[in-house]
Amino acid sequence: MAGVDALVGEQPAGWLVTPPANDAAAAKPKRVVHAEPEPPPLPAALQRQEAPETAEPKGPVVFPDEWAEFRNWLAESDEVPGSQWDARRVLPVGEAGAPLMLLTAWPEIDDQQSGTLFSGAAGKLLDAMLQAIGMARGDCYVASLAVTRPAGGRCDGEDAAELVRLLWHHLRLAKPGRLLLIGSDIARMAAATALPDARGRLLNINQDGGNLEAVAVAHPAMLLARPAQKAAAWDSLKLFNRGR
Repeated sequence: MAGVDALVGEQPAGWLVTPPANDAAAAKPKRVVHAEPEPPPLPAALQRQEAPETAEPKGPVVFPDEWAEFRNWLAESDEVPGSQWDARRVLPVGEAGAPLMLLTAWPEIDDQQSGTLFSGAAGKLLDAMLQAIGMARGDCYVASLAVTRPAGGRCDGEDAAELVRLLWHHLRLAKPGRLLLIGSDIARMAAATALPDARGRLLNINQDGGNLEAVAVAHPAMLLARPAQKAAAWDSLKLFNRGR
């Protein structure tokens, strides 16, 4: 009687209810947002580093003023200028007040290996040079300014400045009668003179208000390699024979 001629189900269909898809008030489906993956950590070298604390600048090294203490300091202290280049130190031989001080800038390679300055063939030539002016090595104070050898046999900058400061302190304590500068480096540091310009000249070095007689010669190792320079060395050495 109602005009229904087909079975549609046992539950009410709700034909008058607006479908959710057409209902403006219906909740919209939420958009799924995928989280961005975290970037991998930067390499340690690129990560922000805290600035290191600035080290307090060190003052100049204090050199011992007493002779025996100074000799022990040269042998043992890590503060000795020029001791940082090698673990093997080549130390001075002789006593303060010697009539002649033999001074070179630093040990040669052979000296570093033997532990003795002017070793090998170069030492034999030096002994002959000293004999020619009536001296023997045992009468001299023999020293190098640096107790080890720098890489390549060269140094400059702050290292050189500290060695020059050590030079004057060493001379003041050693109190030699005269000074033989051996090699171009020590001639430049002690007398501010290029070795060729020192040929045949007495170099009067001011030391504690007095003049210290000095001459400069090429290192015996150089004389062995370049025998033609022996004449220049003799021109300087024979100045020590004046007044004898």
